[in-house]
This record gives sequence, C-alpha cells and structure tokens, in this order.
Amino acid sequence: MTNTYLALESVSYVLPDGRTLFSDLREQFDSRHTGLVGRNGTGKTVLAHMLAGQLQPTTGRCVRSGSVHYLAQQVSHPALCTVAGLAGVQDTLDALARIEAGSTEPQDFDAVGDRWDIHQRLGHELERNGLGHLDVTTPAATLSGGEAMRIALIGATLSDADFLILDEPSNHLDRPNRQALIEQLQTWARGLLVISHDRQLLETMERIVELSSLGLQSYGGNYTFYAQCKTQERQNALQQLDQRKLERQREEQAMREQRERQERRQARGNQHGKDANQAKILLGRQKERSESSAGKQRQQHAASREQLAQRVREAAQQVEDDAPISLHALPVIQAPQRRVAELDAVELPFVSGPTRHISLTLGGQRRVGVVGPNGCGKSTLLKVLAGQLEPLAGVCKVTPECVYLDQKLANLDPKRPVLEQIQAVNRTLTEGDLRMRLAQLGLDAQKIVAPSGALSGGERLKAALACVLYADPPAQLLLLDEPSNHLDLPSAQALEAMLRDYKGALIVVSHDDAFMDNLGLTDRLLAAEHGWRLEPC
Repeated sequence: MTNTYLALESVSYVLPDGRTLFSDLREQFDSRHTGLVGRNGTGKTVLAHMLAGQLQPTTGRCVRSGSVHYLAQQVSHPALCTVAGLAGVQDTLDALARIEAGSTEPQDFDAVGDRWDIHQRLGHELERNGLGHLDVTTPAATLSGGEAMRIALIGATLSDADFLILDEPSNHLDRPNRQALIEQLQTWARGLLVISHDRQLLETMERIVELSSLGLQSYGGNYTFYAQCKTQERQNALQQLDQRKLERQREEQAMREQRERQERRQARGNQHGKDANQAKILLGRQKERSESSAGKQRQQHAASREQLAQRVREAAQQVEDDAPISLHALPVIQAPQRRVAELDAVELPFVSGPTRHISLTLGGQRRVGVVGPNGCGKSTLLKVLAGQLEPLAGVCKVTPECVYLDQKLANLDPKRPVLEQIQAVNRTLTEGDLRMRLAQLGLDAQKIVAPSGALSGGERLKAALACVLYADPPAQLLLLDEPSNHLDLPSAQALEAMLRDYKGALIVVSHDDAFMDNLGLTDRLLAAEHGWRLEPC
C-alpha cells in the first residue's frame, strides 16, 4: 500500500487521575521511516497505543489507512507460550495443523489466509537471524530477553501489516543484533514508526518527531539533524525569553519614572496652590484633575504591565519544560579486600555451550561489566548471584548486602504506589526526603502516589532503580541487568554519574557500549568462545 498513513486529528488524552498527558496533537505519519523521541513520561507509549487502535483518545481521533502491527517494549508471554506464539503465528500454525488433519471449517481457512508457507518462512527467518537452534515449539520461558525480542521482531515483519509501530525494539539486543535490526528495518518498504532512545537506530530514520511539553514537532532528517535543530531552537527560545524579560524590566522602569514625575508635579501644584492662598474650591478642582490624571496613568500602566507579562508568558511557553535529572550518591564505603561474591565451579541452568560453567571471585570494590551475545547466560548469571536461581552444580557465595534489578523490574509491584514501595525499603529518610529524591528523578508528586503500573516504561525503571539504590541499609553489591534500557539520555547520564561515584561492588549487564564506557569499570567479564573470561579494563 503506497499511501499508507496514520493521522492524529486534534488528539488529547487525560489520565485517570485527571492530569492532561498531551493535548491537541496534529500529525501525519506516512511511509517515511520515522523515529518518535521524547523524555520519559511525555506519553510516547500511550500515543503508540492510540495509533495502533489499542487506546481511544479523550478528544480528537486517530485515522489509520491500513493494518497496524504494534510491538510493545516488554515482550510478555503466557506461561506455556512457544516461539511460534511469540512470533504471533501460533493460531495460523494451529489452523494449518487442523486443515492437514482433515478440517474443512471456514474459520481455519480464514485463519491461514494466504500464509500457507508460514512454517517455512518462520524457520527461514530464525535461521537468518542466528536462531536456527530454535524451532516453533521451543518454550518461550527458556529464551533470554534478547532472543525473545528478536523473535517478536521476526513476527512483526512476518505480519504483513501496512504499518509497524515498534516501541524500544533495540532494548535487550546485543551489538550484532542491533545492527541486524537496523538492516532488517532498512528493507521494510511500508510505514514504520520507531519509539527509541537508541541514537544509532534513530540515525537511520528518515525523520524524527519529538513529543514534549510543547506537543509534537516534526524534523525532516535523522537524529543528528534533529539534535542540531533542537539545540538551535532552545537557544533561540531562551534568547527570546531573555529579550522579553529585559523589555518588561525597561518598560517597568520607564513607568516608575513617569509615575514619580507625575507625583512630583502634583506635589508642586498642591504646594503652589497653598502658597498662592487659592480658594478651597479651586484647590479641590485642581486635586480632582490631578487624581483623575493619576488614575488614568495607573490604568494605562496596569494594562501595559499585563501586556508585557503576557509577552513573557508566551515566550516562556516556547521553552520546553526540561527539568534536570539527578541521583544522590550512595553512602557505601567498602573495604576493597572484602570478598562479596564467589562462584566455585558453578554450572548455570538454562545455558548451553562453554559459558555454562564459571568460577569467579570478586572483592569489595570491583566493578564488572558483563558482555556477550544474547543467550550466552548473562541474565542467568545475575539471577544465580542474586539467589533467584540455584546452580546445577558448584558453590555460590554472595554477600547478604546485595540488591538485584532485573530486566522485567520484578522488584516493583505494579499495584502499589512508588512512594509506598520506597518507604518500605528505606525507613531512615523522611517522606519529604524520599519525595525530593523521586522528584529529582522526574517522578512528580502525583506520579509517586499512583500505582507504579500506570507509569511509562522509563518512569517504572526510574522507580525500580530508586527502590534498589536508595534501600537502607545500602547495598554492598549491585547487580544490574540492562539498567539503562528505557531511559532517556538525561536520565541515563544521571545514572552513569551516580554509578561512577558508587564505592561498593558492581556487576552490570548492558549492550550499551557508551553507557558501559562511562561507568569506570575495573573489569569486563566476556562470554568468549571457550567460556567466561575476566579482563581488566
């Protein structure tokens, strides 16, 4: 379909608590590959749900010219789901199996449509994406986060939709698979909207659309072009605001001087009348004229001040609400010689190949980045260290002052407010201190008292990080699995700065090279051809 498009017509959305998330959005998404960017919490995922037809706007409407396939940030699946289910072809395969067994039911033929070769096509795509060791019946529960995302992406391209909406598709993907995703999307000839903070992926887009406190703004180029435009726009808006404030200051000074001159003239006139011994009636008329003139002047000045204030407000509205993000340093001082983790001949569950076995000893101030391809056992290693999985063999000893943040944010209860959850793990700080720290993460007073499940993906990650990082007593060992996923750039930079200053032991899994480079790591644990290898940085 060459004229595929999605359109927003005066779209607004009001959250259940009464807050307006965005209003009067007008935009059209056509066959150009488009990246949607914005700070955490601006409503990108909500907007994606609307464009996909999964959510209705409060006012306005969304128009779709064809079919839309939406891929969410978190690839979720039922307990017994298989690779076929993750790829979205299970119903088609089931219908094919019934037809092959003799079914003549119309609904089975409708379910298959013209996808008679879907089994072969899925197998080919699995092989092409380096997942040939899997088949359609492989349980999804045995897959890594990266493998699950890759299969869901395969399903998206096999969907034959007119328009793809992908929400943070490169999260959990290793470097080769991020590159494979980029190449895969470059061959997609239909409509595409990608929500992402991945600058490498956004660099391949044909245009960038930003959602901010100012609404939607389209930029006709890739991420570099967008970033240059944003910098110039902000400088211009701030200069305009400064100019309006200066104009107001000068005008107010001129009005004060005019009022003072008027008051001096009035005082001289009154004194002259008294000195000339004028009749009371003449003095009264002169006073009335003077007061009338002063009253008119006050009205004129009030109107001028309101006009000047309005011009300042209009200029301020063009400056995006861009509050800084900050994290407090963690009060951990660890003796470097103290042992915080020891793995002795450990055999990891659910892992095949040479990385199935590991021996490792870490002291109190070691900072280790875990690097390797999807499926090599990185997340499994962290779960064993955190005590969430038992090793198949060997001995695992870890300090009890250990905290773990997994990819799915399991430490965060979606039904409970963030403030209540952080108070449960930190009874030392006052409620005011905790509110301040959450606010500095970009979680305002209304968001922290709502169920955490109502927050955006980036906001949930910030809340989960706060509950881990601000726990009392403080952690001696941090286990972080892809902690920068879903974070906007200012938030990721704040996390980098805080972790650089952290004095305890750290083991972090990430595919974001720039993020890892900024953590001040002492070592990298590599999933190599012959097994795990610890190398100093």
